[in-house]
Amino acid sequence: MQRKVFELLVDNTSGVLSRISGLFSRRGYNIESITAGVTANPRITRITIVTSGDSEILEQIEKQVGKLIDVRNIRELKPGESVYRELAMIKVKASAAQRQGVISLADVFRANIIDVAPESLIIEITGDQDKIEAFIALLEGYEILELARTGIAGLCRGTENVIHID
Repeated sequence: MQRKVFELLVDNTSGVLSRISGLFSRRGYNIESITAGVTANPRITRITIVTSGDSEILEQIEKQVGKLIDVRNIRELKPGESVYRELAMIKVKASAAQRQGVISLADVFRANIIDVAPESLIIEITGDQDKIEAFIALLEGYEILELARTGIAGLCRGTENVIHID
C-alpha cells in the first residue's frame, strides 16, 4: 500500500465536495483525510486529499478525479517537493497540580494553550503528522478528553509549480 497526497483546484460551487467524495465512495477508494478551503481567487477552492492504495489504484484515482467537471487541476504533492501541515486541538484532563506538566510538554512542541478550565486544558498544535503523533504519544500519562484534527493541507515548494486559474 502506498500513500499519496493530491491537491485539487476546483470550481467553488455547491456540491463539489460531495461529488468528489461520492466518486471515492462509488469506486471503493479510501480517503484518509480531506481538507478544503477557498483560495485567493474566491471562485476556486483548494482541496487536499490523502489516500492510499497500490500504484494502479492511485493512478485510477488521479485520472477519475481529474475527469470530474468541477476539477480544474489535480496533482500529487510529493513529500520532498511540498510542505504539509495539520492542526490538532486536544482537550486534556489536568488538575491544578498536573497543569504545569502539560504546559511544559506543549512548550517543547511549540503548541499553544488556547483554553484553560478548572479541570482541563485545550492545546492547539500544528505541524506534520509525525510531530502531532509524537505529541499525542507523550500525552499518554494524561487523559485526553477530546481530540479534533483537520487533516493535511499542503502546497508545493517554490514558484515554478504555481497554477493560475482565471
